[in-house]
Amino acid sequence: MIQSKHNIRGRRVLLVEDEMLVSLLIEDMLADEQCVVVGPFSRLPDALVAARTENIDVAILDVNIDGDKVFPVAEILAARQIPFLFLSGYGQQAIPRDRPHWRVCSKPFRPQELAEMLVEQLQGSGP
Repeated sequence: MIQSKHNIRGRRVLLVEDEMLVSLLIEDMLADEQCVVVGPFSRLPDALVAARTENIDVAILDVNIDGDKVFPVAEILAARQIPFLFLSGYGQQAIPRDRPHWRVCSKPFRPQELAEMLVEQLQGSGP
């Protein structure tokens, strides 16, 4: 099990990721942390429905989902006051300039780094 600063056990984590290997890596990390994975969703329309309707504690959002930007999902989550973070190979530059507070975990990432960022988002230092 990853040794994160605080336990995220039992948290419901929305996962929006279209790369199967990345998705499996994240699902394994979340399983090790005893989280409940909501998804994964690899298409924007499905992710939008989940963001509106699912019981979610925190979300991991790949910026580019099958050619579509995931930002509408982030806006729904923000309106619901659900913390989230993005995954991107472009780092913070992948985020719209008018949303500098949105956090990005850069690809490639270490599972421990991603778990720690989730903890930070849940503690309120995120969007």
